[in-house]
Amino acid sequence: MQQQDGSAGSVVVWRDDVLPASETFVAGQVGAMRRWHPVVAGLYRTPSVLDVRPELVLSPSARWAAPYRRWVRRSGRSRRLDALLRRPDVRVVHAHFGRDAQLVAPAAARARRPLVVTLHGYDVTQLPRHPRTGPAYRAGLRRLFDQAAAVVVVSDFVREQVLALGAHADRLVRLPTGIDPGPAAPPAPPVRRVLFVGRLVEKKGVADLLEAVAALPGDLRGTPVEICGDGPLREDLERRAAELGLTVEFRGHLTPAQLAATYRGGGVFCGPSRSSAAGDAEGLGTVFLEAAAAGLPVVSYRHGGVPEAVEDGVTGHLVPEGDVPALSRALGAVMADGAPAQEMGLAGRRMVERDFDLARQTARLEELYDRVAAGRPVAARR
Repeated sequence: MQQQDGSAGSVVVWRDDVLPASETFVAGQVGAMRRWHPVVAGLYRTPSVLDVRPELVLSPSARWAAPYRRWVRRSGRSRRLDALLRRPDVRVVHAHFGRDAQLVAPAAARARRPLVVTLHGYDVTQLPRHPRTGPAYRAGLRRLFDQAAAVVVVSDFVREQVLALGAHADRLVRLPTGIDPGPAAPPAPPVRRVLFVGRLVEKKGVADLLEAVAALPGDLRGTPVEICGDGPLREDLERRAAELGLTVEFRGHLTPAQLAATYRGGGVFCGPSRSSAAGDAEGLGTVFLEAAAAGLPVVSYRHGGVPEAVEDGVTGHLVPEGDVPALSRALGAVMADGAPAQEMGLAGRRMVERDFDLARQTARLEELYDRVAAGRPVAARR
């Protein structure tokens, strides 16, 4: 049903926290919609380098987010949210992450709007395993699976976790979010540099990265390392880098433009994601796609959904999770390879253009909106 403005209608894109700097994949998807009009809404707005402007936030600040979340959960209602979802132009509600979807699901049901849920990683690995809140969260997921018209998973790895949690197979759609590969550029220069992008948390494995660089042989040990991102482990990691005598620059959060320029600087991307003690695992890893799009060879662990973003031996090297000596050898091999390493970068670029192009992936998402808005069955898609 076409709207007066020519669009297919509005989709309310819900994220409790609008929008952390690390969630470029949500911002990119919102910006890439062409036929549907995205209306961003959430529980609260967080300062961020991402230019996403929500139309509705329930809490005046992050400080009040927890009381507002408790109120909405206990009462099951928010007049402002109900009013938004009942607007005539709003035809679909799309929530990112399992906990967020559980908060907005009752309002979507009251407004009789079909609900699409995207599950990314920690929401199906860590949260269900929490010793205190895990049982209630898992029960909430089962109710969510019964209500949702479609459950989008970003990888086969996430799909396996979701099925184990009780999702309905006929409503699952594998649809990686994708990235904008940008215009084709000359191959990344073969410089000696190790680049990491991501949150500084246990799951991202930055401590292993530092130990791997310290174990590099000979003159490779002095290879500079750039760490882009921030998080609770930053001070510990800065201290360990100093103890190891490494040349490491901690750059903090970068704007999308700064990050793009950093990728173009060349070198090797290393993101040794690993399971955290709490069970958090990588659902796919947007940064691996960003690095590949920039023509950088990638080194990582064989973990979670990472093998779906890094083709071992083709776009980079994957080694057993937690094997720091193997990680170090893989880094050394890439930096010593020259032309073969550059070919890995070119292969990564081709992979992103073929399998993860943002415009194409978002067009598929809009086709999914068409189906659920019309009440048609969800067809499995790879």
